[in-house]
Amino acid sequence: MALLTTAVLVPLVVVLLVLVNVLGRDDADQTPDEVADVSGTAPAPRGNLPPVPVDTPDVTPAADLACPVLMGQLPLELAGETSRMVDSDTLFAYAWGDPAVVLVCGVDPPAGYEVGGPQTLVVSGVEWFVDISDPDVYVWTTVDRIVPVQVTVPSSSDSAAPTALSPIIATAIPYVEPTPAPAAD
Repeated sequence: MALLTTAVLVPLVVVLLVLVNVLGRDDADQTPDEVADVSGTAPAPRGNLPPVPVDTPDVTPAADLACPVLMGQLPLELAGETSRMVDSDTLFAYAWGDPAVVLVCGVDPPAGYEVGGPQTLVVSGVEWFVDISDPDVYVWTTVDRIVPVQVTVPSSSDSAAPTALSPIIATAIPYVEPTPAPAAD
């Protein structure tokens, strides 16, 4: 008897849930004569801009472990810009917009970084070294992650991209105590 009751009740509950979900919706934006678009075509995951050439360092074992987690969490849209393809030697590069904002995971520590120095900022728990020596781009590099992450931003834009990426980096790449950059040879 219990098996018969379960066999009848489960499908009945499923049908009721479907009916409530379909009929009980508040479709204020859809008139009764409109038909939902179910063509099956998905929007393009990346913009139609040409690929951005990106120089990337050799992949280290640390980057090979840490970077895939970050790359899997990057948004298709960042600070109002659509992502675009990159042309690089690794899978650890990503870009958005035109002119491009470019992220590279697993870069070398930034030259000239001093712990607590004037070119450092902490955004959403991530410490960045910001190099503004190039008049065309600002290079933001994390200094408190097991592998540094670099975000190159056109100098004509603001800090929206690194600001939006900071919480993602904070959760994807483990923290380490910042150390000064090695002295140049």
